Amino acid sequence: MKSLWSDQDAAACVARYAAQNVPEALALRTYSARLLGANPKLVLHGGGNTSVKLTMTDVLGDAVRVLCVKGSGWDLATIEPAGHPAVRMDSLYRLRQLDRLSDEGMVNALRTNLLDNTAPTPSVEALLHAYVPHTFIDHTHALAAIVIADQPDGEALCRQIYGEQVVWIPYVMPGFELAQVVARAVEAHPQAQGLLLGKHGLFSFGDTAKQSYERMIDFVTRAEDFIAGRKASRGLASPAPADAASVGSHVASASGKNNRVATASMADVAPYLRAALADIAPAGSPRHWLLSLRSDTQALDFANGIGQTEVAQRGVATPDHVIRMKGRPVVLAVPPVGQLDGWVTDMQARLSDFVARYQAYFERNNARVGGIKKMLDPLPRVIVLPGVGMVGVGKTAAEAAINADVMASWMEVVTDSDACGTYEPVSEEHEFDMEYWSLEQAKLGKSSAKPLAGRVVVVTGAGSGIGAATARAFAAQGAELAILDLDADAAQAVASSIGRQVLGLLCDVTDAGSVQRAFAAVLQRFGGVDIVVSNAGIALAGGMLNLPDEVLRQSFEVNFFGHQTVAKTAVAIMKQQRLGGVLLFNVSKQAINPGPDFGAYGTSKAALLALMRQYALEHGKDGIRVNAVNADRIRSGLLNDETIARRAKARGLSEADYMGGNLLGQEVTAQDVAQAFVVSAQLPKTTGNVLTVDGGNVAAMLR
Repeated sequence: MKSLWSDQDAAACVARYAAQNVPEALALRTYSARLLGANPKLVLHGGGNTSVKLTMTDVLGDAVRVLCVKGSGWDLATIEPAGHPAVRMDSLYRLRQLDRLSDEGMVNALRTNLLDNTAPTPSVEALLHAYVPHTFIDHTHALAAIVIADQPDGEALCRQIYGEQVVWIPYVMPGFELAQVVARAVEAHPQAQGLLLGKHGLFSFGDTAKQSYERMIDFVTRAEDFIAGRKASRGLASPAPADAASVGSHVASASGKNNRVATASMADVAPYLRAALADIAPAGSPRHWLLSLRSDTQALDFANGIGQTEVAQRGVATPDHVIRMKGRPVVLAVPPVGQLDGWVTDMQARLSDFVARYQAYFERNNARVGGIKKMLDPLPRVIVLPGVGMVGVGKTAAEAAINADVMASWMEVVTDSDACGTYEPVSEEHEFDMEYWSLEQAKLGKSSAKPLAGRVVVVTGAGSGIGAATARAFAAQGAELAILDLDADAAQAVASSIGRQVLGLLCDVTDAGSVQRAFAAVLQRFGGVDIVVSNAGIALAGGMLNLPDEVLRQSFEVNFFGHQTVAKTAVAIMKQQRLGGVLLFNVSKQAINPGPDFGAYGTSKAALLALMRQYALEHGKDGIRVNAVNADRIRSGLLNDETIARRAKARGLSEADYMGGNLLGQEVTAQDVAQAFVVSAQLPKTTGNVLTVDGGNVAAMLR
């Protein structure tokens, strides 16, 4: 591992924060913490811990010795000085005289000794940082270090790799007891530069931020070198990257060689998997689960090999992972192409078995702690799909992706641990204690789900105008978005403007293959489809008498057959998921109140309205609701500024009067139409409905 420390960048960081009256030591703490947080082989998604001891001034102007330690809710990759709240050191030292201190009592002591009571709650490892007598302390879950920490002879390996520089600490649950154990250990080894906590992680100390950071990099590098050497001695050098053509189409044989087998893709199996997860979800839990597939070479090798063995069932690499991984993965059979019916039955049985085993695990351990815990949902968060890859499961796309990231780190630890020794992770009892630790549960309970959390929404024609506004409106309600447009760059631009989990895709709705590829990509990213806003359209003018057939056919290709292709693709997926679903169509005012010389558009939109009603009629039994929005005079690609100016002039009106030519006298915007789609998607017992958004147009009123 390479050090990324730059004296120039560090000085620039100090100068930048000096303008905010941030002490130099805290600025450097922020700089080096970010270096750690930027490396996924060191920390992931809020993991890790950093601190610095310095002197600050309290409200009375008195100098106070404080510990600035990472606060709850902050991520090292993006941390700011405020993310290291200051706690009075004298009070923390006095706690050492106690024989016991509950987790809640510890948190209360930390909060009551904050220099600023509005600051975030300090880390549960704050006391550990306080009791190590060094100015800067770094704590990571470095993968290479965890490989050593998860060996049965971890203590001996620690001495072999680090000598007296790093002190071995047998596993102890984070909190007051661990802080006391560490305090005694560093007092007994005053020359130590770090700690390796069994089954947990790595600490480095230093008098400066640079020294502590570079010791961390050195310690990790030495662990990496040891692992590489041990693997090489066993003839287990890293394999060459797999042929890209074979990815997703091979499984491991008993001999360990890859045999080419035609297996189903993620797009084939994801809807059925999502349906099964909904079936086993307990009452009160979400039913719409998101999936995040990893099908890179490492994930495929793991899924096709060690991921199917007992080794992968031994537990998490570090207790922190249990929150994201539910202890261990569920292993599904290889899904052969064309034989999904049998696979679905087997998959459902395996998921049910996982739930039963989790319930037994909970009951055993809950009895051990006095029966005081309430069981969390028993659904797996990691799935091994041989021939396809590894899948993270979550309530949102972001959560599924985070779980998949943690899964990827775990895979690396398991693989390297088994390759260079024996993978021996934390015990079941300690795993349970962490999973049901009140302080960890408090972290997970802070997020409040939005109305459409877990729903995957596909919007066509979403590169601009109504489609883009609709996508943003659904995102605001917590939905996961796929932006489809004929202009791939526009789709990606809208996706990027909404958020990192949003998918931007090229899609020509008049090309069935393009639609199929787009929906397959949605399934690959999210695992399913819940709501489709079929919005793509084209406005072609001309009177019917002289209208060329090719113009009329083009209008129907986009405004009718394009919607039909999207709808039948989406409905097929929705039926496989057995979660119901919503189809929404942009039918336009022309479907109800046609205008002169606009026949190609009006007739195709009228056909679309009939299509909407037909889908509502045929798929209500599947729980699929089908509705439409009837909008008029919306600024968009179909009604641009030039067209508005021309029409207003022809009518002798100002542009404002033309756009506000309705009963309310107000212009209707793309955002208004977007809200209509969102509302329609959330009406649980409404189907076959047309929601009008035109400010009031008597001729277009439904009757």
